[in-house]
Amino acid sequence: MNIRRQSTLKAAVTTASVALHNGQHTNLVMRPAPIGSGLRFVRTDISDRDNVVPVRPDLVTGVRNCTTLSNAAGVGVSTIEHLLAALSAAGIDNLDLELDGAELPALDGSAEPFLKLIEQVGVYQQPAPRRYVKVLESIDVSSGDTWARIEPSDRLELDVTIDFEEEAIGHQRLEIVPDVRSFRERMASARTFARIHEVAALQAAGLSKGGSYDNAIVVDNDKILNPSGLRFEDEFVRHKALDLLGDLYLGGPILGRVTTFKSGHGLNHDLLMKLYGTPSAWKFTTMVMPETEADERSYLTSVSA
Repeated sequence: MNIRRQSTLKAAVTTASVALHNGQHTNLVMRPAPIGSGLRFVRTDISDRDNVVPVRPDLVTGVRNCTTLSNAAGVGVSTIEHLLAALSAAGIDNLDLELDGAELPALDGSAEPFLKLIEQVGVYQQPAPRRYVKVLESIDVSSGDTWARIEPSDRLELDVTIDFEEEAIGHQRLEIVPDVRSFRERMASARTFARIHEVAALQAAGLSKGGSYDNAIVVDNDKILNPSGLRFEDEFVRHKALDLLGDLYLGGPILGRVTTFKSGHGLNHDLLMKLYGTPSAWKFTTMVMPETEADERSYLTSVSA
């Protein structure tokens, strides 16, 4: 029986770019990590206090326009959701993520550059079973007219709906089972976006200092201001699904169906915390890998002896 195993990268890989919100140039090194160590950010620019920030839902300290983690020493890392989405789709469990600043590189505003880095070095399956969170009961959260729900399922399924006044965005829905193939084809390259009236407010609040047409879509009612246009007609909802996938991975791999309506990082986090705060609603489990998935993953995977 082919039990799914924990995974890390086969080698270290590096990338760098301006950060979306603080505007600083940031370097990221992703290094293989041992079995059971999980995902950990390491702030290499900090040496006077604890500089390790584990990826855990209870360490989320900010959800405005991005997801931020902080440790007990006050050391933080923000805009982590695009990287986490790529790690989720590729099934990476153990990794040290060395960062020389407080925010991840924006790259092109999507998860595709992170996925390409993973594909570049390959995934190494480690000799230990992978632990999943299996949803046993439905959990709901809401705020005003926005809501999110997670229900039992034997796999992770996403059903994401957005509804914006801007004609260029409007009402969009995406249903997807985010395995590595569907993620690569339908989600990875969808970029973050902002409405023109938000940009000035974000910058006044000290955010979006590094935002540009190179790493975000900018919308002015019925117009897409980016000269290159959209990558998909429904790129907006695809990116919202990407954000959701990354936010969910804060708690590790989940088996459940997640449905959201007009959700964002805050509600995504509320859903995760309510799930884990309801002991009867979930349990840890392992999974058998279907042969079809083993074939799909083989292009980027090296299996340990």
